[in-house]
Formats: sequence, C-alpha cells, structure tokens
Amino acid sequence: MIQLSGKQIRHLRGLAHHLPVVIMVGNSGLTDTLKLEFDRALSAHELVKVKLPAAQSSDKRGFLQELCQTAGAAPVQLIGRVGVAYRPAEQPRITLP
Repeated sequence: MIQLSGKQIRHLRGLAHHLPVVIMVGNSGLTDTLKLEFDRALSAHELVKVKLPAAQSSDKRGFLQELCQTAGAAPVQLIGRVGVAYRPAEQPRITLP
C-alpha cells in the first residue's frame, strides 16, 4: 500500500472534491467483480470516489481499507458514506507535492 504525507493527502482531497462517485458498493459487499472494477477505475483515473453501504464508521473504514489493499492503493479520506482512494498510474497525470 502507498504511504502519503499529510501535504499529499490534502492535495488529493482538493482534487477529489469535484469528482463524481465512480464505484458503488451494494448490499452484496466487496465481491470479486467489484474489486476488479475498482482496480480498473484506479488504472483509468488514479483518484477514485467510492460510495459505501450504510454501516458503522468502522465497517465503512474496513471496506475502504480492504479495497485499497487488494488494489495496491492508498485511502485518502472517508466522509460519511463516500471514500476516496489514490493509486498512481504507470504514467501519472496527478503530480503530488
């Protein structure tokens, strides 16, 4: 998993603010298909918003952590039911400070 500094996280949060939600975790939870789509979304966009199911905060954080671990990404933030994840592409479009 990627380690980000506080400055890098703040930068990514600002970039993610206007992004639409790309992945929605449904009642089925974290299926293999969902993990594959998450990986594809990260490859295409680098910075991805994920809508998580209604659950306790620790469960939502766990969902985001598991998704990020399987895809080799870093969780950027979790507000309510929306999480943000980042993984640099082979040719990164987002430059981190």
